[in-house]
Amino acid sequence: MEEPLCCCEYVDRRGRRNHLAACCCDCRELDEGCDRWLTCRSLPPGALERIVDDVADRCRVPWFAGAVKINVSLVPPLVLLPVFLHVAALHFLLGLVVLTSLPVVVLWYYYLTHRRKERTLFFLSLGLFSLGYMYYVFLQEVVPRGQVGHSQVVLLTSGLVLMLAALSRAKKDPGYLPIPAGDAKSSHQDFPNKNLRGSSNGLHGVATAGAASGRAVNGEAKSYSRASAEGPEGVRKDWCAKCQLVRPARAGHCRLCGRCVRRLDHHCVWINSCVGEQNHQAFILALSFFMLTSVYGITLTLDTVCRGRTLFVALFYCPGAYSDYSSALSFTCVWYCAIVTAGMGYILLIQLLNISYNVTEREARLALRDNTGRRLLGGLVIDTGQYNRGFLCNWGHFLSLGSPPPLRSAEDIV
Repeated sequence: MEEPLCCCEYVDRRGRRNHLAACCCDCRELDEGCDRWLTCRSLPPGALERIVDDVADRCRVPWFAGAVKINVSLVPPLVLLPVFLHVAALHFLLGLVVLTSLPVVVLWYYYLTHRRKERTLFFLSLGLFSLGYMYYVFLQEVVPRGQVGHSQVVLLTSGLVLMLAALSRAKKDPGYLPIPAGDAKSSHQDFPNKNLRGSSNGLHGVATAGAASGRAVNGEAKSYSRASAEGPEGVRKDWCAKCQLVRPARAGHCRLCGRCVRRLDHHCVWINSCVGEQNHQAFILALSFFMLTSVYGITLTLDTVCRGRTLFVALFYCPGAYSDYSSALSFTCVWYCAIVTAGMGYILLIQLLNISYNVTEREARLALRDNTGRRLLGGLVIDTGQYNRGFLCNWGHFLSLGSPPPLRSAEDIV
């Protein structure tokens, strides 16, 4: 019987038993990479990925039943954000450079991970740590100045708690379609090639009717026409070759999560999860609470640091902001919050417009690709015209997402 792991031992990605003390030993990929770098030779294909995987596998901390692996993407926000903000508070020009480069770096990392179709906790870690650190600076630097009352602190804290509660709900199941069991999945794998040619299992009519409606619903005629070329006609909109299941209308497959989601809107990197039928309302609620709390916190801070000026004027003209380091740090954090709030405000605006026209981000993107939608409001929203039933009906449909369908009586069925 194999002995249990001690707090400093772990099983690496190759299945071997290792110790934390040997984290710098026997790394052939890194040794070979250093040798090639010293001799000015290029790395072989995939060498850099193997080095990163090996280093990430060895980043662990001692724990009771064995060393626990640390997600490397969690570390940069915790270390770099306070350093950058404190450096930006040293001088106005440093603040300008740092606050300009931060969004550029975040966008660059987003496009890098999006192109590789990778899931990362970097954005969720950055968002949560930004909230915590801004709240800490507010309590440590702004409240002691005596301009903020206890009721205002309680109100700001309540908004933060409500936002975190809505975020926790948005992190839950977005409406994943159940994965078929092993035996059911194996039988479904034959579904596109065999079962649809006949109607013995009763699924041919479902798939055909779903394909006809899905052609207008999901706007995936181009992508699924390639799939239909490999199989019989009729398997276009409803059959997901990845999940091996028939999905309902407006459902979609997320390549990052590897699952099909009911009424898939998009995959949000800020919550590291999909936004779908079950969590779309919580997602909008979290964004709304964030906007209200952030604007309120910015207002309280600017009223303290830049007295006697309106919110917009104080944000761009505050002569005494860099008179002392405490005021400079508070003003720098205000500008950081303003940049983040502007980005989240744009996301919330697009979401509210999409809800008003009853269109999802996925449907709008597919409509643009297939040239089947109308650009409205200067291109902020893409109206596909498929589910738009008017402003009130669209919002009523959104507010009823996730609720069970009404039970039909026997009289209605007859």
